Order: sequence, then C-alpha cells, then structure tokens
Amino acid sequence: MSRSDAAARRTGLVARVAHWTIAHRRLAVAAWLVVLLAVLGISGTVGSHYSNNNSLKGTESQRAADLLARDFPSQAGDTDQIVLHVTAGRVTDAAVRARVVPMLEQVARLPHVTGVLSPFDATGARQVSRDGQIAFATVMFDERANALPKPAIKSVIRTAQAARAPGLQIELGGQAIEQAQGVSIGPATAVGLLAAIIVLLIMFGSFVATGLPILTALLGLGTAFGLIALGSRVITMPDISTQLAAMIGLGVGIDYALFIITRFRESYRAGADVQTAVIEAMDTSGRAVLFAGVTVIVALLGMLVLGVGFLTGLAVSSALAVLLTMLATLTLLPALLSRVGARVVRRSPRHAPKASMAPDAPEAPEAPDALEAPKEANAAPGFWLRWAELIRRRPWPAALVGLALMLLIASPALSLRLGLSDAGNDPSGQTTRKAYDLLAEGFGKGFNGPLIVAARLPQAGDAAALEHIGAAIRTTPDVASVSTARLSATGHTAVYEAFPASAPQAAATTNLVRRLRSTVLPPVSRATGATVLVGGATAIGIDFTHVLATKLPVFIAVVVLLAAVLLLVVFRSAVIPLQAALMNLLSIGAALGVTVGIFQHGWLGGLFGVQPGPIEPWLPVILFAIVFGLSMDYEVFLVSRIHEEWLRRRDPSQAVVSGIASTGRVITAAATIMIAVFLSFVFGADRAIKLFGLSLASAVFLDAFVIRCLLLPAVLELLGRRTWQLPRWLSRRLPRVAIEVPASTVGAPALDEA
Repeated sequence: MSRSDAAARRTGLVARVAHWTIAHRRLAVAAWLVVLLAVLGISGTVGSHYSNNNSLKGTESQRAADLLARDFPSQAGDTDQIVLHVTAGRVTDAAVRARVVPMLEQVARLPHVTGVLSPFDATGARQVSRDGQIAFATVMFDERANALPKPAIKSVIRTAQAARAPGLQIELGGQAIEQAQGVSIGPATAVGLLAAIIVLLIMFGSFVATGLPILTALLGLGTAFGLIALGSRVITMPDISTQLAAMIGLGVGIDYALFIITRFRESYRAGADVQTAVIEAMDTSGRAVLFAGVTVIVALLGMLVLGVGFLTGLAVSSALAVLLTMLATLTLLPALLSRVGARVVRRSPRHAPKASMAPDAPEAPEAPDALEAPKEANAAPGFWLRWAELIRRRPWPAALVGLALMLLIASPALSLRLGLSDAGNDPSGQTTRKAYDLLAEGFGKGFNGPLIVAARLPQAGDAAALEHIGAAIRTTPDVASVSTARLSATGHTAVYEAFPASAPQAAATTNLVRRLRSTVLPPVSRATGATVLVGGATAIGIDFTHVLATKLPVFIAVVVLLAAVLLLVVFRSAVIPLQAALMNLLSIGAALGVTVGIFQHGWLGGLFGVQPGPIEPWLPVILFAIVFGLSMDYEVFLVSRIHEEWLRRRDPSQAVVSGIASTGRVITAAATIMIAVFLSFVFGADRAIKLFGLSLASAVFLDAFVIRCLLLPAVLELLGRRTWQLPRWLSRRLPRVAIEVPASTVGAPALDEA
C-alpha cells in the first residue's frame, strides 16, 4: 500500500473533511467567499445594535429603575449632561443665554427626550459653578442608555454642539453619550497583522506560507464579524464585542494555521507528496486544532452560566470568532495547501517522493497520530535541545526559578480592585472626557456620577417623610450635595439626586453606596414607612461589579473541572489535569498582576497612556475564559509530544527532552504572533481595549515562555514516571480519545496503571 493510499484510508473526521475539500477545492474556496459576502451583505442591510447593559435582576439598582419606570417614567430613563464653559464673563450673561436657551428648547423637543433642566431656570441654580464660568443642563431620556437608538443620541449631540461659539465651549457627558461615541481601535488590527506577517516570514521564509494563515484568519474573522453584527439584533452585545472578537480571532486563527502548515512542511520535506502531506498534517495537527478550538469555545461559553447579559454578548461574539477561524483553518486551508503546497517549502532532490513502490516493498511508515512539533527533517540539534538538556540536568533550580518568577509577577493581583472606570479615563479628545473634566473642575468629581435615590412614599406627598429622607442623605459623610425631591404625578414616588464628593470610579463612592444602603437608609425606611432605594448609573456599576465578583469562583470551578476532565480522558493521567489547572491559574494570576500594576497602580502608566483606576469587573471573567482556553492549546501541543515520546521509549526524562526540543520553536513562534496581535491593541485609545490587550499579551507571554518552556518541563522531569500513572479502576472506565499515536503502533504497553 502506498503512503498516499494509507493516508486516504484514515477515518478521522478532520482527515475526511480534508479529503473532501482537497477533492472539491474550488467549491470550498467559492463557498467561503459566498458565505462571507452574504453574511456581510445581510448584516450591512439589517444593521447592528450594540449596547452596554450592566443592569442585573434582583439588585437594588435594578429595583430602583423598575420603581421609576412604573411610577415616574420621566425619571426612569438615562440622564446626561450638556456642559457649558465660557472663557470670559459668566454663563448667565445675556449673550450666552440668548445662544444656549434656544438650543436647550430644541433639544427638549427631540425624539426620546422627556425634558431638559436648564441652569437658567430657578430650579437650576445649583447647576452653575461658583465662579459662574461652568454650568450644565440635564437631559432626561425616556429609555436607559442601552435601549436608546444611537441616531436619537447623536441628534442631541449635534444639536447641542451646533450652539458652540468663540468663547463658548459645549461638551456632553453621560452613559448615553458615551455609548453613542462607540469604541475605536484605530490602526490596531493593521499593526497586529503586520507584526504577524513579520514573525511568519522569519519562521517560514516564504511569502506563500506567510499568506495562507493570514488569508484563512481574515476570511473566518470577516464572516464572524457579520454574524456578530446580526447577533447584536437578538442579544445584548457590548460595543467592544467586535474589538475583542478581532483580537482573539486574529490570534488563534493565525496560530491554528501555523501549527498545520508547519506540520505539512515537515511531512513534505520528509518525502511525502503534497496531498499526503496535507492529509497527515490535518490528521495530526488538524485534530489537535479541533480539540484546542473546541476547548476555547467551551471555556468562553462557560460565561453563560453567570447569567449576565453583558458577558453573554462578549462570550458569544468571542466564541463565534474562534469557531469561524477554526472552521476556516480546517476546511479552507487544506484546499489551499493542496494547490500551492509545493511553493510553501523547498526540499532537496533526495527528499522527492517516489513515483511508485515495488509490490513487495514494505509499507512506508505513517506519520504518527500526534500533534507533533514541526521540525525540519535535516535540522541539526539547536537551541531548544540544549535548553531541554539543561532543564533535565537541573530540574529543581528550573522549577523554583519559574515558580518564584510567576508568584512575584502575580503579587500585585492581591490588591486587585474591581470597578467600572468612568469618563475620566476616556481619550482626552472625546467630548465625554472634556465634559467630565469641566464638571469636576466646576462642581467636584462626584457630579459626574450622581446617585439616584428613589423613594416610594406611604402617602402621596408625605412632607415629613420627604424631609426625613433628604436630611439623612445630606448628613451622610462624603455626600457633597443633594437635590430637592421631585415628585411623580401621583405624589407616591420621589426622586433625589445625591452627588458624592468622590469620582464615580473611586473606592470612596463604592463605600458611600454601601453605607447608604446598609446603615443610613434602613432606619429611615423603618421610621417613615417609605421604601428607599439607591440607583443610577454609578450604583448599577457597583452592583454589576459585586455580582461578577461573587460569581467568579463558581465560573472558575466549572471551567477548570471541565478542562481537567478533557485532559484526563485524552492523556489518561492523574497528574496532567492537576498540573494544567494549577499552571493555567498561575499564568492568569500573573497576567492580572501585570494588569493591576499598570492600570490600577499606574506603574508605567505614561508609557501606555493610561491613568490609574479600577480594573473592569468583567476582565477577570473573560480573561480567565480566554487564557484558560489558549493555555490548553500550548498544553495539548507540548504534552501530546511528550506523551508520544513516552509511549515510544518508556523513558520519562527523554520524553520531556524530546517534547521540548521539538515543540519549543513553534510554541514560542505561535505565542509571539499572539503577543504581537494583542499588544497592537494596547496602542488604541479606549481604556477597556488597552486593558484587555495588555492582559492577554502578558498571559500568553508568561504561559508560553515561562510555564511551557521552563516550569512545566521541570515539574514533569521531577515527577518522572508518576506523570503517567492512573488508577486501574479509573482507566477501565474512561473512554479512549486519541490525539496522538496509539501505543500499539509503537510497540509499547498502553500506560502505567497504579
């Protein structure tokens, strides 16, 4: 049987798909192009609807919003500000009033606007600063920010800014304005692509080999973008969904194609024809890509168990990006490789495939069913072999150095403070940032995040209850000022605006909300019979942070347990799942340590263009899901090779050396591509995207270079044969899922069993 015939008889799903796409490569390429254009065309016609919804059922801020929606509709929607600033004179001067008042009246008549509180009315006296140079008008919408259509918000922005004049600055702030601005990542994607191209060129030395991973990643990612836009019409998709999807999809898409192309080059240089080399690459690296991709998707979709709409959107969008880039790698890439594979790598004449084989000639050995690390057939031992030998000789120092380094880097994470960052972290050129700075200058930072206190009165217009509630809020430490109560039409519901003395993202504001809810307002409720609730955008963010922090341990436990079961089934080892869980947690902790140091403590903040502030509460959740999934890629890639060598030789030490020597180069190259892609997003303007890009880049760097190339091999060297032991009773009950060479094909017993 020829080698090509042997490859054709493979029965693996990935191999069968590769056979079909090779036989119908024009159809496969055309199908991808048609799907891409169709999805983008439909999404462009239908449009998208991205929104940031941080509200959560059952929280006090949500109950306050529900009360206002029922009894006080005019106060139930989003509340934003139009900020006025004059460089000379006062905002109350006749010339300024003549220009601003008509504008405010026009804004009040716009769709979805229920009213405007003007600083020029008697009720707006508190809306003018002491020096008279800064004032603000309050715009009340009929819907929450996430439910407002962007055209309506942009109409407010255009109408307000049209009144600008020399010496009169007009800026807008608030949740709705923030959402209408959207998120811009600038040239980050192009920079990431350029960096990936450079790394691929250095590794492959071929423009064709470099272009294939880029092409498959872009086709898959473009299709995912269209589906994400359509999905935003069905479920809540935050406005950063496409940016995170681009970051993740681009990284994994290029990496997955890199693994397969490198394995193809190895087989082709060893003498296989193009089709056989493609099938072998797909049946080894392709199967591992499928396993790794599914693991990433499962980890991402694990966020659905949290029941948080904001995270649901991020999970679905990121999972779609991984799914589509993985499918493009498994279906489009083999079709392209079968056409241009001979141009991907050059080989010497002595490695050319034989035209035929004698009937009685022995069958050529098949490539092992392993996720083999790519290596050149005639390459001399190099750096990675010497490195592996060094770890084998000194495993204890290597393990201790790796562990100490990771713990040191992770130590800042012990002071992690979660919270939604405010507009003070927006790019300096955005109107929300300018409005924030003006309000902070004229009235104090707390005016950028007023607390909405809603009270359901026992009797309509209960004056005694209104006075008692207002006095209690005013005398609370860290409350700068409190508005007079506004009553609903029935007189049963009252609303106060309480302005903290600190910024919305400050820890003092969080403490103030907790103090109002736990010690200040409960006695007032008992004394007056009123139901008093603290809500508003700032309180919603605090509740959102608390809920995520509470649910995070459950989410971590679910993902870790699922990954451990998968690794247990695949490698039939009690040690590997435990090792993977601990080391993946270590890499995530270290990534959080880097993030806390830069974004929370401000270390090197000037270099990255960020100011100190809390860490977004969704970051640890989605960082854990993505990094845990990506870490599994490298875990499977490396441990599969070590496992294969263990089955071949039954020498645990030599297995570790061979595994590192043969996978070190491709792991670090793949990681470098991901790091370059993720770091490119750090140079964008949006703080959340910077935060995510740096944390992912840090996690991948530490996982690939410290965990996989130092700590993991040292630990496996120390454990020796114990790494592959499994209780006999458990071994009999586990299903067999092979992503590497079966033991029977190499003449070794199945596994050690304890």
